Amino acid sequence: MPTGTVTSPDGRTLFTDRQGRVLRLRGLNLGKTDTVTEERIADLARDGFGLVRLNIQWEKVEPRRGRYDTGYLRYLDHILDWADRYRVLVLIDWHQDVYGPVFGHNGTPAWATRTDGLPFEPNPHDWFADYFQPAVQAAFTHLYDDADLRAAQGAAYAKVAEVLRGHRSLLGYDLFNEPFGPVPGDPNDPQDQIDASAALERGRLADMYRRLIRAVRSSDRDAWLFLEPTVLIGQGVPTSLPAFDDPRPGADRLGYAPHYYDTAVESGADWDPSSRFIERYEAAVADYPTTSRLPVLVGEWGPPQATTPGNAQLMQRQVASMDRFAAGWALWYDCRADNGGGYCAYDRSGGPAPGKEPAFAPYAPAVAGIPDSESYAPTTRTYTLTMTADRATRRAWTVLSLPAAAFPHGARVSVTGGGPAVVVGAGGPGRAGLLLPTARPGAAVRVTVTAR
Repeated sequence: MPTGTVTSPDGRTLFTDRQGRVLRLRGLNLGKTDTVTEERIADLARDGFGLVRLNIQWEKVEPRRGRYDTGYLRYLDHILDWADRYRVLVLIDWHQDVYGPVFGHNGTPAWATRTDGLPFEPNPHDWFADYFQPAVQAAFTHLYDDADLRAAQGAAYAKVAEVLRGHRSLLGYDLFNEPFGPVPGDPNDPQDQIDASAALERGRLADMYRRLIRAVRSSDRDAWLFLEPTVLIGQGVPTSLPAFDDPRPGADRLGYAPHYYDTAVESGADWDPSSRFIERYEAAVADYPTTSRLPVLVGEWGPPQATTPGNAQLMQRQVASMDRFAAGWALWYDCRADNGGGYCAYDRSGGPAPGKEPAFAPYAPAVAGIPDSESYAPTTRTYTLTMTADRATRRAWTVLSLPAAAFPHGARVSVTGGGPAVVVGAGGPGRAGLLLPTARPGAAVRVTVTAR
């Protein structure tokens, strides 16, 4: 798992392991329903993914106040056992949508939902609009402000951290999925929402994150802890979150986990490149993690379907975009247990969903050097990685993920710029290792992989 970070020449903060290799995390969201099995973890690893963002909810951890569900905690522990076995990292996603089950969604338990008797009228055509209902706004206000709810939330986080600590597959915790409310003002006035979001991030949400950081650290000193901005990041609005301190002795293990969704695509439109969504998003997302020196892990991204020309292009463009600013990502989502449907990464036969093949492309999960660029041409089945050699290059293996969809009969690996190369494992689909024992620090290395 990542044990540290390094700053790349372009200013990004990247994960590193004990050997000094740069780790590049790619994976899928999993666990929308309680149907995660060992087979699903094994399949995910077989498809080249090294990361699971595992959706959990407070309502399932503590369905009754002060009573933790030991069966559910054992279920989570088993998932990490399987991830240990298949060498897949797990990011625990403390998930909520529209606060919780009282409002027909998921997240915070019913016993921790206080509405002040205010109305809730769900919108059957726009679930996100439910966030602006008075009862939902009241519930968020009480969660942020009421001392007993703050304490209970922190205790639940500490309990899960106590159960799961020590797993080598445990990357860490995404502390609060898509944080929201209270956001007073006109939901149809963009400036009102920008101002309310900024006030939330600087105030109540920042205070929550400080409490939850302390809660997890009371049980686990090693896990990475990821902070999410509000969803306005997807509209090109930079976050107003402050910097945070990690009480962990030694180096901080804090990260930034924005989501990467285009609002128009979410509403059913085909992506329009002229909207400059990607350019605006990259500009909005850059400053906070650079200033705070946080690795970026995009916790959710991807269109509902990628069968239309615009959305298929969006998939390609987002993969390339994240290589420019992020240390990793998790596509939304592995929905095979839900029989396909919207956002599914897979088709019903278990292959990549049409148009979503770029998420399944070859990549380098671990680079003994500083990665510069990466590309895959599906028409010629050619993968290219360029990197700059450093002190780790001579003594540590660079790992290449070469999934069967790209290289069904194995691959040929050639290297220029790093001296004689040692290559193992390229005879069949899966993974290959590359060692450059004579590479000099600073040397430009180019790795080219073609199909047999």
